Amino acid sequence: MNIEYFSDRQITVDQFVTLLKKTTLGGRRPVENPACMSAMLEHADLLVTAWLGNELVGVARSVTDFHFCCYLSDLAVSNEHQGQGIGTGLVQGTLERLQPGCLLTLLSAPQAVNYYPKIGFEKHESSWFMFKDDQVS
Repeated sequence: MNIEYFSDRQITVDQFVTLLKKTTLGGRRPVENPACMSAMLEHADLLVTAWLGNELVGVARSVTDFHFCCYLSDLAVSNEHQGQGIGTGLVQGTLERLQPGCLLTLLSAPQAVNYYPKIGFEKHESSWFMFKDDQVS
């Protein structure tokens, strides 16, 4: 299997949605909302993709300043291609595009919580979040 990685290859919303539906992320992303999915791609600062021929088999979508921090918002590999090092390749491709000392951070899907330590991520105990519709107290 010859997987190729790109950071300069654009993908369509349809390709992105099709891939996400082949992963556990499909159930936790607004795949039925094309406007949101389009904005997710349009406003990503870094997109690393994995291809098997003409088939998109993986994506790492990040929001970053490239120097201080990078939030890896989506790391998705199609279920049929998992366990072949593609996720590791996508993370490595992301890291290669960041400046020295930049912190790569992510929130893990429940199904992937045991995966990230295996490829070198460290767990951080304090994480906080708030949705737009929440009230600031």
